[in-house]
Amino acid sequence: MKTIFQHIKGDKTIWAIVAVLAIFSFMPVYSASTNLVYVVGSGSTFGHLIKHMVLLFFGFLIIYGVHKIPYRYFSGGSVLMLPVVIILLIFTLAQGTTIGGANASRWIRIGGIGFQTSTLAGLVLMVYVSRYLAKNKEKKINFKESLWQLWLPVAAILMLILPANFSTTAIIFVMILMIAFIGGYPLKYIGFILGAGIVALSIFILIAKAFPDAMPNRVQTWQSRIENFSNSDGKEAYQVEKAKIAIATGGPVGLGPGKSVQKNFLPQSTSDFIFAIIVEEYGLVGGFLIVSIYFILLFRIFVVIKKTTTIFGTLLVLGVGIPIIFQATINMAVATNLFPVTGQTLPLISSGGTSIWMTCFALGMILSVSASKEETEADILDDNPLDILHETLD
Repeated sequence: MKTIFQHIKGDKTIWAIVAVLAIFSFMPVYSASTNLVYVVGSGSTFGHLIKHMVLLFFGFLIIYGVHKIPYRYFSGGSVLMLPVVIILLIFTLAQGTTIGGANASRWIRIGGIGFQTSTLAGLVLMVYVSRYLAKNKEKKINFKESLWQLWLPVAAILMLILPANFSTTAIIFVMILMIAFIGGYPLKYIGFILGAGIVALSIFILIAKAFPDAMPNRVQTWQSRIENFSNSDGKEAYQVEKAKIAIATGGPVGLGPGKSVQKNFLPQSTSDFIFAIIVEEYGLVGGFLIVSIYFILLFRIFVVIKKTTTIFGTLLVLGVGIPIIFQATINMAVATNLFPVTGQTLPLISSGGTSIWMTCFALGMILSVSASKEETEADILDDNPLDILHETLD
């Protein structure tokens, strides 16, 4: 054990939080996977548990590998990754995958493994935006220039994510505006960008309604989710009702590990609604414990920020760390009927490969910043992306 601690750097509390969440996730995923086995007819409960454990194992390897990389490399790396992400998103949309009759082409398969490209795109965008803001912190920002250098890449990627994944698009957009505000981007320009985003979304909805064959049922899916949230009717409302029953049944201490009843009725019991299963089996005590752990993670993120010596490091930690907490909050809010169904997983607890790995990549970046020695802004932002590519190839 002592040897292991010698090899890991950075904030030890964050390492402990990741380990606790990962280990805790085993029982809820194992228990909730009975829905996939006996209702959907997919594999075995033990098989789903092993798959989840393997994904988390590789997730820990990702954290370990990424936290060993000096965080200055992420700055230039984001520039190199932008065109790669755009190509992946275009390829993903071209797959034309449909789920339940709705256009939901979010996944591509690489070596037989499903990969959700929007999660990678969001991570790259947050780093890229952090780089731009840090680089221009001491300058007077030219709005027209920033449109090309900052907002054009952001808009291109968000428009490619939007047709298949509105909730992810909205979360990334909100997070980018938050980072822009904290990074000193003029408030009047942020207001203009927000307005432009709303107009672009409105135009997209009008086009989708005018040409429904182009994106089958996608806008209708968004509309129905909002209506079901207020009217308590439809498939999403059915899931939320079952989640509410699970939470109410759990009581103070829960029914006990593996004794959930509602897992047999919740279609997304291992992912989107796993928090409801946790409360049913472990009660309000278990639910409060999960909320507390995410709160501690948020606190440690701010501890890392306080110790960071560069603007880029500060914005990077905010940009990749806050979305983890935001995603967890939305997942729990959906399960408790405080927010419409969005399809967001509970970080490090829900099953799913891409979500786990991208969360681990983000945590690796945070740990890289917390493990770094004295860095100067010039060392970080003067990194030429091509030089980084040459060093990687060498």
